[in-house]
Amino acid sequence: MCRHLAYLGPPITLADLVLTPPHSLYEQSWTPTDMRNGGTVNADGYGLGWYTDGQVVRYRRNVPIWADPNLPELAGSIRSGAVVAAVRNGTTGMPYGEGAVAPFRSGEWLFSHNGRVPGWPDSMVKLAEQLPTADLLGLDASVDSALVFALIRHRMAGHTDPEDAVVSVVQDVEAAAPGSRLNLLLTNGTHLIATTWTHSLHVHRTDKSITVASEPFGAETGWTEVPDRTLLVATATTLQLTPMEGPA
Repeated sequence: MCRHLAYLGPPITLADLVLTPPHSLYEQSWTPTDMRNGGTVNADGYGLGWYTDGQVVRYRRNVPIWADPNLPELAGSIRSGAVVAAVRNGTTGMPYGEGAVAPFRSGEWLFSHNGRVPGWPDSMVKLAEQLPTADLLGLDASVDSALVFALIRHRMAGHTDPEDAVVSVVQDVEAAAPGSRLNLLLTNGTHLIATTWTHSLHVHRTDKSITVASEPFGAETGWTEVPDRTLLVATATTLQLTPMEGPA
């Protein structure tokens, strides 16, 4: 199913966020605790996205996170106050490669999807028809996550509020492919939008930061599980949780 996290707060090294804490995302790549029958390891690539000096930067690989000898030195040298990271467990029938690995990027936005869309690609044909041909041709990879992000981007480009765009896409995908798992992360570096939809998400807050993750890591206390079918909207110092309705 993949594992992912997002962080907003005072600058922190990528290593201190992703590599060194107990049960970090690094460890979750081979010993996840809550995959919900969605696989046993997350070894089909990993990605890091962060914001620095107003710029969005990504580093994605199509190897297991533990198999990249460059990562510890790289991650220890980079500090950021806004980070998205993911380890991938590829879905059978979908392509592999760096283009299929989160986080996906469009302008100032970074996006990650933990879950899957049943019946891919046939179940998504009608929704894909809503997109301009150029958007479809420009997908990073022919995977459900990339198409879900394209739908969100398209609705935001049509002046739909990002929160409403995320909620409406979740509802439409669930209607088209019942039983979808749609835990989404979307951030522009200052605001974070996340959803829980039949998969796990936890949140950890301090006075100056917020972290959301598929599974708790680091501190043993302070984590709260986000209820299923919830929209999470946050900054580094604010948090709002709103129940999500199913498709009409």
